[in-house]
Amino acid sequence: MSDDACTITSRPDLGILVARWNADAPPAQLRADYQAVLATAKQNQLGRWLLDVRRRNNLDPEIGQWTTHEFYPEAATKLAPTPLRMAILCSPARLEVYKATPEQEQYLTFGLAPERPYQMHLFIEEGPAMQWLLE
Repeated sequence: MSDDACTITSRPDLGILVARWNADAPPAQLRADYQAVLATAKQNQLGRWLLDVRRRNNLDPEIGQWTTHEFYPEAATKLAPTPLRMAILCSPARLEVYKATPEQEQYLTFGLAPERPYQMHLFIEEGPAMQWLLE
């Protein structure tokens, strides 16, 4: 994993894992980053994640489908019995793309549905995201 693309920080004092993407990356790199997030979470038994994607401007449909339909459910299973709760920190521009692109909106609606084996919520500001994670 490139240190330039993603940084992963364990916060065992808060029970939170923080992953921040500093730039866009190709799908293969993003998949590797997410797998590294899961490995770190498993190692530290952290089921509450702050995923900061504000600097990732490219919304690849392949990654949207993969995260919501495959990776997040797999992560929830691998972390069990610890529940997986993710606060996704987005830029306002990214949220507009989610709303304006039917394919992206479909992945988002699927990922936010209450019947998923994980909880996910989108935020623009880090303070409210952390508050939600700590509830």
